Amino acid sequence: MDGLADSSQGISMERNGIKSSEELRRSLRAVDRKSYPAYKSLAGGYDFGRYQLWIDHVQGDPFASPSNVHIEISQKVAGFPEDYYKAGPARRALSDFLIRQFAGQVETYNFKAKGSGKSGLITITRCGQEVLERSACEMDEKRIQMRFFVGFPAFGRTIQAGELEKILFEFLPACVEKSLIYRKLDPKKVQQAVWLAEDQAMLRQILKKEKLVAFVANGSVLPRKSGVSDLPMKDSVPFESPASMERTFVLPHRGEIRGMAVPEGITLIVGGGYHGKSTLLDALQMGVYDHIAGDGREFVLTENTAVKLRAEDGRSVKNVDISLFINNLPNGKDTHQFSTPDASGSTSQAAAVMEGLEAGTRLFLIDEDTSATNFMVRDDLMQHVIHTDQEPITPFLERARDLYEQSGVSTILVAGSSGAFFYIADYVIQMDRYCPVDITEKVKEICGQYQAPRIRAPHYQIPEFNRMIRVPENRKQENGSYDIRTKGRKGENDEKGQESGGREDRMKIRVSGRDGFSLDHESVEMRFVEQLADGEQSAALAQLLRYALTRELKENGCSVVELADRLEQLLDQKGWSAFSSPWIPCGLARPRRQEIFAAFNRYRR
Repeated sequence: MDGLADSSQGISMERNGIKSSEELRRSLRAVDRKSYPAYKSLAGGYDFGRYQLWIDHVQGDPFASPSNVHIEISQKVAGFPEDYYKAGPARRALSDFLIRQFAGQVETYNFKAKGSGKSGLITITRCGQEVLERSACEMDEKRIQMRFFVGFPAFGRTIQAGELEKILFEFLPACVEKSLIYRKLDPKKVQQAVWLAEDQAMLRQILKKEKLVAFVANGSVLPRKSGVSDLPMKDSVPFESPASMERTFVLPHRGEIRGMAVPEGITLIVGGGYHGKSTLLDALQMGVYDHIAGDGREFVLTENTAVKLRAEDGRSVKNVDISLFINNLPNGKDTHQFSTPDASGSTSQAAAVMEGLEAGTRLFLIDEDTSATNFMVRDDLMQHVIHTDQEPITPFLERARDLYEQSGVSTILVAGSSGAFFYIADYVIQMDRYCPVDITEKVKEICGQYQAPRIRAPHYQIPEFNRMIRVPENRKQENGSYDIRTKGRKGENDEKGQESGGREDRMKIRVSGRDGFSLDHESVEMRFVEQLADGEQSAALAQLLRYALTRELKENGCSVVELADRLEQLLDQKGWSAFSSPWIPCGLARPRRQEIFAAFNRYRR
């Protein structure tokens, strides 16, 4: 995830056909007052001296989605220090910084060119608090590419070339000069963004080496402004680590940093209502991403494979081995390759655990409030009334220790309703008026005064993750199909899947922000995948899924793990160009491996 490969592979047109900016001006004047489709003749590249302008795709009319445009500028002209764009976290941070700078500049010119519909619109990705790899800006050691949208002006459907000339020859040169030229920027702010990313990367390496799954720096601001704003809340209580869990590390730029270090194992977060339990967990679940300066969570870092688990009633589950948690169903259904189009809360959470393990997670994050109670725990009285032999569910409580001790998967759990979880905890943090208190020793002493409940179930065994996406022979036909199956097993689920289309890249994509997306008319709901940080990640997941269905799975099937490996390898080696043709759109952000799995697991066809 440290950076896309040489982005020159993503250039969509041959450079030997590039024209001068004056040729573009003449072409603009030639199409003035013509019908809107004449704008399409402008597609191509134009040399503006200090940079090149590429018109990748022209919208069909002024009311349609705006045109796709990108700028290329050499690193020599841009003038950024070489260490800032070599590779890895520094390059990702610089790209993010430049998108934000460019966005601020184009906003001042938005709709200053007049016309109908989207005429005069100039827009680019609006970045959130997280630093993500985005298609809006890619760079390598030779050049920077900035992608954005422009609404080509018209009155009605009559071209207003003079207004577009203003955008391309007056507005954009000013934006490029003020946002992509190093000497025109505040060098301290550029340095701050890059150095912060390098410190965050170093701290992640330290946590891994020290066998820690999370870190929250002293002084961090965890609460957010509101339910619809991810900005930090003003006047909130700064985080301060309990002395017993405080660790000090030295970073290359910031120097010494102190904070609460959470070791591997099982950690409980407890406390009264409204004392900050879920706020801490929310910060940890987004700690898989780096955050910008001023966010308050710059050094709230979590094991980057962490998966937030929750109940998800109604989701589709396809051939998942949930036998570790659910067995002996009254209807005799095989839980070693369990499928349902409408999962219950407990079934969906059991499937999510196994899918998380399949995706390679080393940390589960759980909030009791969003979990299925019968999946999490069964108290002593319930076990006496309903005997274990009559209950098909083995609760998470009875598997958590084995998950850690035998499979190396830690858990951070917000608990509030059952004291049984205290018996499996390695560490217990009480949130008291937003301040964390280490009460581990106190809890162990109290637990010694009571009879321990059943906290370990027998027959712990993680299955082999060999679910196959098999492609029948008729996949090459117009109405081909595919299905997720379990390799080597036969049974009630061993049937052909539903129609997937076989329509190559003509499969239509609609994105609904972080709620999900659809391919043609098949919706993929992601609204309960809480670690999606941006709607552009949903857009990227749609592109990856479409590519997999129409390219990777066109000839042969493969395992879900192998497919995820291939997609990540393509992103690393070729960048967005592997999935976008003939031009790369603005508006994609790289998802984690865990979200790639989540998208495939929720695609019902």
